[in-house]
Amino acid sequence: MTTDTGFAAPTLPAYSAPQRVSQARVARSEWTKLRTQPSAVWALLSAVVLVVGFGVLYCLVRVTRPPHGAAAISSFDPAAISLAGISLAQLAVGVLGVLLISSEYATGLIRASFAAVPSRLPVLWGKAAVFALTTLTLCVPATFAAFLVGQSILSRQHLGTALGQPGVGRAVLGGALYLGVVGLLGLGLGALLRSTAGAIASLFGVLFALQIVVGFLPGSWSDDVYKYLPAPAGMAVTAVRPDSSSLAPWAGFGVFCLYTAVVLGLAARRMYHRDA
Repeated sequence: MTTDTGFAAPTLPAYSAPQRVSQARVARSEWTKLRTQPSAVWALLSAVVLVVGFGVLYCLVRVTRPPHGAAAISSFDPAAISLAGISLAQLAVGVLGVLLISSEYATGLIRASFAAVPSRLPVLWGKAAVFALTTLTLCVPATFAAFLVGQSILSRQHLGTALGQPGVGRAVLGGALYLGVVGLLGLGLGALLRSTAGAIASLFGVLFALQIVVGFLPGSWSDDVYKYLPAPAGMAVTAVRPDSSSLAPWAGFGVFCLYTAVVLGLAARRMYHRDA
């Protein structure tokens, strides 16, 4: 005996033309994944808060301890003071980059992604493009806000600078670019190692531990090697008055981008040739 409830089963819309996988559709799928993950939203908001909040806090501290003497004043970089939060925000952005793909390997979701995109590599490129654009969209306003608020604080002691001064605009924009590339570095390590713990440890090693190790080298060797390390090279773009021992701003940023490109290239090779 059957009962007619009067309700018809919903039907899915029919497509008149065959559907194919495209990079744009993969990117749209990755955007849906990113914006629906609470952890991703909180990590990006944390990065913004760290850039602005720590930058403002450091400016308040430096106002109470202004530089004294001609040498100290000449080496004082007010833009770098207001952008100090970038050093902490890179942790949130880099770790999020790792989690965006290592979590899919941990849960097995990556198999569904590869089933929908058999060629695999568009998944990596889609994640990279969406994450980089999202990070820049949030971090560019954050670095400018940190700079403007920080300079208003430093100006109380006549220590501030203007955005139109040589190198200042480049340093502020470069801070956001640096964070974007750090996120891609984390994404590449996550895709290469496929382990959350291993990729995060490697990220910390690349950004921090290498500098400690190089510090044990003899003086001349340490100075020569240090400026080519990933983090010091990348951070050169955020300095208005680069140190004589560091690379030129855009040259250093280029070296950092090269490191990241190599990691992403190795990750793409492994993703293409090995199963999930």
